[in-house]
Amino acid sequence: MDYQKLQNGSDIRGIALEGIQGEEVNLTPVQAKEIARAFVCWLSERTGRPAGELRIAVGRDSRLSGPALEEGVLAGLTCQGASAARCAMASTPAMFMSTVLPGFSFDGSVMITASHLPWNRNGLKFFTADGGLEKGDIAALLARCQEGIPAGEGTGTVAPCELMPAYAAHLREVIRQGINDPEHPDKPLDGFQIAVDAGNGAGGFFPRLVLEPLGADTSASVYLEPDGHFPNHIPNPENKEAMASIRRAVLEGGCDLGIIFDTDVDRAGAVDSTGEELSRNRLIGLMAAIVAEDAPGSVIVTDSVTSAELKTFIEQELGCIHHRFKRGYKNVINEAIRLNEEGKVSLLAMETSGHGALKENYFLDDGAYLSAKIIIKAARLRREGRTLGQLLEQLREPLEAREIRMKIARPDFKAYGAQVLADLEAYAAGQTGWVAAPDNHEGFRASIPGCQGWFLLRMSLHDPLMPLNIESNLAGGVEAIVEQLKPFLQAHEALDLSVLEKKG
Repeated sequence: MDYQKLQNGSDIRGIALEGIQGEEVNLTPVQAKEIARAFVCWLSERTGRPAGELRIAVGRDSRLSGPALEEGVLAGLTCQGASAARCAMASTPAMFMSTVLPGFSFDGSVMITASHLPWNRNGLKFFTADGGLEKGDIAALLARCQEGIPAGEGTGTVAPCELMPAYAAHLREVIRQGINDPEHPDKPLDGFQIAVDAGNGAGGFFPRLVLEPLGADTSASVYLEPDGHFPNHIPNPENKEAMASIRRAVLEGGCDLGIIFDTDVDRAGAVDSTGEELSRNRLIGLMAAIVAEDAPGSVIVTDSVTSAELKTFIEQELGCIHHRFKRGYKNVINEAIRLNEEGKVSLLAMETSGHGALKENYFLDDGAYLSAKIIIKAARLRREGRTLGQLLEQLREPLEAREIRMKIARPDFKAYGAQVLADLEAYAAGQTGWVAAPDNHEGFRASIPGCQGWFLLRMSLHDPLMPLNIESNLAGGVEAIVEQLKPFLQAHEALDLSVLEKKG
């Protein structure tokens, strides 16, 4: 067993169930047990305390393989001597909060999830009170598994843990204090109709335990029951069918707002009362507008594929600084933390995927907390006779947008991709009318004013792919940029350019 193949950045991901041809199971309760044992050893060394003194919480989302992997993790923790708490169905952000919430304060936690990936996949995420483990920490855990872990004390115990009600109570208090309605202090959402689409993941708690006790009508909500087959749509706010689902629920239910989560609730999207989607650039723009009120001039950190129009909105309309960085939720979060350590105020780190982290909330990418902030703003605006849409009136959308994902037919794909990017930078310098972006933290981005647009070529975070993002405000502008890039791309024979001919 090659444990290193299970690493996916700062997460562990693997194939947990049979059923898809060509995909061999490599994450079973046996592997989960060994990885959990490694986590106990790592945590013991980090805290300087023996395993027998450690308390570790374990949660899972709705995936079919979750219960079996949960048993493997619990067995690994306890056989290594730690005490384990079974949180059962939970969200990823709640599992981090188990390390900081009063009355819980576990030394560490484990979440069993693979986000929006297909039903046969699963994975593990690890937390301490300092946040999620980094890429290097995960590599160290898997290296321990590969080397073999000395036997533990075998004296740990498992106890049930009612984490989600406590986490929901925390969110309710955030909303109450945020709205601060003197006329309805206990039910500040009285009269609000909010639809929630949990996509049959772990987010069904949100309407039941958070919104309804605050007075909201959530009767238009859909797909709240956990079902690891995900029979209705992919639980992913970036998915067109998923966004169409929550939009339909809002419009048919006459709702004031719609919220949609991914499987483990660390990402979110929204829809306003008119059915306008609040996702990707618009979701970032909305959150930037919210935090700009508290910190004008602060730095908003986003991933590299955000639009030129979003940058204009953040800087010219909100008076903040837009800092594009690398793809990957940990990358944008760590960059915002770094900026704050340098003395530059940064309250928001956000990806177009729906990962959003706020400084006020431990820089935790928490879809439920993000949604709470949106709900607070919607309620406060309603008292003023205004809407969320009015906050975004000056945010323009590009006329055309396209992402092209080109496979790299080389075993050394990372080195090859790096060479392509170096070649592109040199090539662009000789092209009339191309303007390299001054903030290329990932890949190579340039604007082409003649096409009223820009392109970004980068490496995929983990796969042998080079995504090419293009946007334009000119009809036919995206295709014109593709045509300008073709001579360069055709000179690199290991790139699969067949996707260039597919429109849309």
